[in-house]
Amino acid sequence: MALLQAASNFDPNPAKGGGDITIVGGTALLPDAGPSGTLADIEDNSTTSDQISLYVVREGDSLSQIAKMFGVTTNTIIWANDIKRGSLVSEGQTLVILPISGIRHTVLKGDTLKGIVGKYKGDMDEVIGFNGLTEGEALAVGDVVVIPDGEIETPKTSTTKTAVRGTNTPSYSGYYLRPVVGGTKTQGLHGYNGVDLAAPVGTPILASATGDVIISRSGGWNGGYGTYIVISHPNGTQTLYAHNSKNIVSEGAHVVQGQIIGYIGSTGKSTGSHLHFEVRGAKNPF
Repeated sequence: MALLQAASNFDPNPAKGGGDITIVGGTALLPDAGPSGTLADIEDNSTTSDQISLYVVREGDSLSQIAKMFGVTTNTIIWANDIKRGSLVSEGQTLVILPISGIRHTVLKGDTLKGIVGKYKGDMDEVIGFNGLTEGEALAVGDVVVIPDGEIETPKTSTTKTAVRGTNTPSYSGYYLRPVVGGTKTQGLHGYNGVDLAAPVGTPILASATGDVIISRSGGWNGGYGTYIVISHPNGTQTLYAHNSKNIVSEGAHVVQGQIIGYIGSTGKSTGSHLHFEVRGAKNPF
């Protein structure tokens, strides 16, 4: 799939940078959530989205400029692309713009990093890495700390459930093939219109529908997805296959429905062997 080049004018909104997967109304679409089901929107994040975007770095770009262009933090891009802190991006490099969502906490008097992480049920290592902090570092009043996967505890009397993102979409009956033969659904809709299908490591993953591979990332955290694949389909939707042990298709490949594209694993944010399967832009039939 050909990638668009970055907009050269001062206001990048006409193409929202470069390499967008899909453009609607002149604005690139970005994802709302990662694979775990607790990646709710970061508070105060006004961007709405249902698709993952790619950005092709142009000459003179910096991480901070790209982050500003997409309305995300620099750490968001670092985290999703496994970029070493302090490293530079190079011209022609393709970045996945996968905003890592969670809770945005403004430090109050008396707050400690340990207390903040505990309050929102976050992971200390993830918070430290995402925010560029060190364990035990003193926080200043007014600092903003992002807790990936953070959750706000609801009152015990409340029956409100965390909203699933991306479900207010059309239904394409019969369009998508179950991406695993057999397997057990261990978690229903969560995160961004995703389900978890458990099967042993090495179980083949099938392309749910015919389309083009736009992302095939192996190794690393990748925003919690680990080793994962995204396929763009002719009907304007995307399917995502995460936590794989191995991908056997590359970016730019054309695949047909039912073709083996990889094998189930437990990479990224995963506690067991399973496929995290998302449909972006349509109802998830599984």
